[in-house]
Amino acid sequence: MSGINKVILVGHLGKDPEVRHLEGGVTVASFPLATSETFNKEGKRVEQTEWHNIVLWRGLAEVAAKYLQKGKLVYIEGKLRTRSFEDKEKVKRYVTEVVAENFTMLGRKSDFEPAGSNGVQPKQDEVYSDTIDDGDLPF
Repeated sequence: MSGINKVILVGHLGKDPEVRHLEGGVTVASFPLATSETFNKEGKRVEQTEWHNIVLWRGLAEVAAKYLQKGKLVYIEGKLRTRSFEDKEKVKRYVTEVVAENFTMLGRKSDFEPAGSNGVQPKQDEVYSDTIDDGDLPF
């Protein structure tokens, strides 16, 4: 049996998406996402925040770059990926990211009006998905 790698998050963007254009015109966007939970500890209310590195590719990245901004609330579905790289001192580092497969903008429609918009807004709670047509799958 194969495993399942599924992540579902609802949180606020920690900063505006950082957009890069790679060779071949591939667009990638990334941003930190904060999720918080509240619990009681010794009769006091405590809030704990966890930060997640979110990565979006191609068309999904372009939509995120256009509509998402720091502080906005989003629902994200994706999968965990861990990659390694060498830093400036040639030390091997590891980073775990959530590679988003789709996202839904939460909140009021006016929260997601793109900068310099002509008044056209995305539908509230519209789901944006990074789907790839694989043609005829063998299963």
